[in-house]
Amino acid sequence: MANFSHGGTDALGVPAHDFSTNRNACGPCPAAVAALQSAHVAQYPDPLYTDLRAQLAAFHGVALARVLVGGSSSELIHRFTQHAVRSGARRATLPPHHYGDYLQAAQVWGLAAQSRSVPGPQGLHWACEPSSPLGVLDEVWPDWAQPPASGSTWRMLDCAYRPLWLEGTAPQRDLDTVWQLWTPNKALGMTGVRAAYAIAPLHAAAQELEALRLLAPSWVVGAHGVAMLQAWVTPPVQQWLARSLETLRAWKAQQLALCEQLGWQVIPGHQANYLVARLPLPPQDLARSLAALRTHGVKLRDCASFGLPGHVRLGVLPPASQAALAQAWNLLES
Repeated sequence: MANFSHGGTDALGVPAHDFSTNRNACGPCPAAVAALQSAHVAQYPDPLYTDLRAQLAAFHGVALARVLVGGSSSELIHRFTQHAVRSGARRATLPPHHYGDYLQAAQVWGLAAQSRSVPGPQGLHWACEPSSPLGVLDEVWPDWAQPPASGSTWRMLDCAYRPLWLEGTAPQRDLDTVWQLWTPNKALGMTGVRAAYAIAPLHAAAQELEALRLLAPSWVVGAHGVAMLQAWVTPPVQQWLARSLETLRAWKAQQLALCEQLGWQVIPGHQANYLVARLPLPPQDLARSLAALRTHGVKLRDCASFGLPGHVRLGVLPPASQAALAQAWNLLES
């Protein structure tokens, strides 16, 4: 069995206070839930997702041909990796700290994984902004401002948390030059619904888009995923998202104050609805402490798999959950 390291539901069930994921804690979005409840489940979706892709294309202001529907971000990560390998890629370049599926997909499909500090322009290049787990600006943009040195280069930007930007406004990037990966279920607070989409660079070849489409299984997204993505682009859902960001900003300020009160050292630069903190205990004791917190219904994400031992990632949660975290931590300390 593959060794996956993720937050969220575990063998103990759904945590009462789940800081371990980055979903929008104001959700699930009511309008999106209503769309799921009205989804037509008696028939297969359109296998080409024609209407859905047209709606997503209009939302982003791109041509319909550039939109590719996927079962989830992880499914698309594996699909793009497989496509890159089949097209001649030999390496995957990864950020210093990153979502584990980039590396897992590279290993499965036989790509040599390397850090950005290693020379070698060809291959699959991953970036994420705000980054995971730190939620900071990605440093790749000066390099990506230059055209690739080879046609066997795929620049992949994971936009999972871009809709959850809390600190000011998201910086303007030339997204037409990269592959964009969008996963609205996080921003909608409904990560249990699996669906995502990619937007191709402006000058992506039609044969490459068709090759990527053919790598997907038939009906890669079911009726509920289609309903969620269609709801995502509607004004009521976008208005709800905008209001939720204001709430999250207030909750985040309270959570940062709590971390300071508990003596946790927050890594600066976080832009979205999550942060990483170093706990005031030896790294070898972290797993035991997190397990103890879990017995109190509080779950944090161990960042060892991100290359940050001794640190935890915390999604922003409401004040009641923050109070539960403080109470459980104080019990451990007493």
